[in-house]
Amino acid sequence: MTQNAPLSPRPPRHLRDVHRRVLTTAQLRARGVTPAELSEQCRTGGPWQELLPHVILLHPDRPTGEERLHAALLYAARAAEPAVPAQPTADGPHRPLYTEVVLTGLAALALHGFSCAPAPDSLEHVDVLVPRQHRLRSAGYVRVLRTPDLPAPRTVSGLPVAPVPRALADAVARLTEAEAVRRLLTEAVRGGHCEPAAVVRELTLAKLLHRPHVVDAVDALVAEGRSIAEDRLYRMVREYGLPDPVWNVDLRLPGGPHLGGLDAYWPDQAVALELDTRAPRQDDDALWSEYARKREHLERLGITVVHLTPRKLRDFPEQQAAVVRTALMASGDRDPAAYVLVLPR
Repeated sequence: MTQNAPLSPRPPRHLRDVHRRVLTTAQLRARGVTPAELSEQCRTGGPWQELLPHVILLHPDRPTGEERLHAALLYAARAAEPAVPAQPTADGPHRPLYTEVVLTGLAALALHGFSCAPAPDSLEHVDVLVPRQHRLRSAGYVRVLRTPDLPAPRTVSGLPVAPVPRALADAVARLTEAEAVRRLLTEAVRGGHCEPAAVVRELTLAKLLHRPHVVDAVDALVAEGRSIAEDRLYRMVREYGLPDPVWNVDLRLPGGPHLGGLDAYWPDQAVALELDTRAPRQDDDALWSEYARKREHLERLGITVVHLTPRKLRDFPEQQAAVVRTALMASGDRDPAAYVLVLPR
């Protein structure tokens, strides 16, 4: 058999690799399949089927979720005119190069392991991101989303997949049920897939924060994220042997103004700790300015302020414990801090 000899129809058990089961018409032509042979194989009741325009499934059965996703990428990648891969062999089946296409939305979340995202074989639509200049239209179950900024994909199960925050934003854009949105955002944080700030940033870029059911879910997300970050902070203090602070307090000058709330405070060393769990909304500049004013005011009073983010607590707890310990040890080298009232928050 020559390299470009036509394929013969085979039952699914002989097509073990998904890249052999799903091919474009261009790939089939390169392997010697003529248009007449293709029409014959894809006839009603035939051994092959056209799963999407110009994308052929080489068996007649219901496509698997994996086959649907590969077919969606092959369909969308046609806009970038990828080169036809080399003829596969028994030892090295071809791997199509998915050029400038990224799975997003619920399909991407399913690949990231979200339990509340439908399985790929049951999705009504598969969303695929392509560059804005590509004019390919949506077809069948594939929804083509054009974007000016194609995200750098993560490779999951051999497929290019949008990062979780972008996939969430694209999924939420299509959802109208508040409970479905809440479940997705909650799993993103509880499952450790990403931090709330990254999710809210993508939702802001997607202009979704004007929708009431999204705003409600985001408020719950931020509260969930703060609770998780506080648990990590308690664990860091305990596991790395830091002295116990007073937790969740307000500071006030005697007879003077309120200085602000803190997540932890060491009165003997005049060291304050604040978790930055701000959600990046449209008024973020105002929130940041208020935070900066509070920090400057405390430091003028001789109070050292340690600023930690949830991501740093999650990824580098030992390093963050060292930052706090250094601040506590350095207190003896500083002038005494102003006397402040420490009140429960």
